[in-house]
Amino acid sequence: MGWVLQMILHNYESNTGKDLIMEYLDSLTAEERLDGLMVMEHMEKNEFDKILFKRWEKKVYEVYFKKHNRIFYIAIDSNNIYLLHACRKQKNKTEKNDSNIVRKRAKELGSLLNRTFI
Repeated sequence: MGWVLQMILHNYESNTGKDLIMEYLDSLTAEERLDGLMVMEHMEKNEFDKILFKRWEKKVYEVYFKKHNRIFYIAIDSNNIYLLHACRKQKNKTEKNDSNIVRKRAKELGSLLNRTFI
C-alpha cells in the first residue's frame, strides 16, 4: 500500500469572508449538496479517477456533479487546489456571467501568486 497525498482545497471567499463555494453547495438540494461534498472529498484525497473533470480554459478545470452542477478550479501544485466558482450548467456552454467570474478570480489568484493561469 502506497502513500496518499492529501490535497488542500482552498475555497474562494468574498471580501467579507463568505465562503462562496460552500454557500452555493448549501443552496442545493440535500442530494446535490452531498454529491458536491463527495466530489470535493475525492479531490482532497487526490482521487481524480473517481470524478468527472476536464480542462475548461488554459489552466482552469471544471469538475461536474449531480444535476449539471460544477466547480471551477486551479491546481497550483501537487498539494493545493483553489476552487474559484460553483454554479449550475445551464446549456452546453458556460454562461457568460459565470465565465466572467471564473476568469476574474483566476486572474486575481494569478496576481496573488505572481503566475498566469488564464
